[in-house]
Amino acid sequence: MIRILIADDHSIVRGGLKQLITAEADLQVCAEASQGSEVLAQLRQGGVDLLLMDMSMPGLSGLDLIRRAHGEAPQVPILVLSMHNESQLVSRALRAGAAGYVTKDSDPAILLAAVRKVAGGGRFIDPDLVDAMVFGAPEDAPPHEVLSDREFEVLQLLSGGLSLAEVGDRLHVSAKTVSTHKTRLMQKLAIDNNADLVRYALRHGLAQE
Repeated sequence: MIRILIADDHSIVRGGLKQLITAEADLQVCAEASQGSEVLAQLRQGGVDLLLMDMSMPGLSGLDLIRRAHGEAPQVPILVLSMHNESQLVSRALRAGAAGYVTKDSDPAILLAAVRKVAGGGRFIDPDLVDAMVFGAPEDAPPHEVLSDREFEVLQLLSGGLSLAEVGDRLHVSAKTVSTHKTRLMQKLAIDNNADLVRYALRHGLAQE
């Protein structure tokens, strides 16, 4: 039996996933979480074979949550289920410690296959994302590819409407540090105002919920 911790801040999504998973004889939802701190608390309690998580939740979320969850429970593989299908985000999630990545508009059979493969120690990338990741032309790479993971997270969170202080709280750093990351990422992207930053994130599907 594969015991799954579902982490998503939308109760309807959790309910739908639970209904899908519990219909399978070899799968079980052992716990649910609606924010990052709850994910870490559940992992500390044990009894989890797989973390199925969204990238966008209140509090600790995204790449930071993947890193923290992987650090807290390295024996528990992480499968990301996200609305974001940008190949750069997928690559960063995998580098942060995720073992798989599936988009929310995938067929349920794809998700179930991913759950079983990742729980068994394998890796899984949504087939619709593979071509873009493997065969994407280097000359077509977006400017944000040069950002560090932290700069990328700051871009996502700021474009979602959070203030410097709020981003700092999310990432457990000071507002001054966030401001420094913001300055560097805007220089790298050749952006000089907040409106253009938001437009860039929206255009590339990067805005954090």
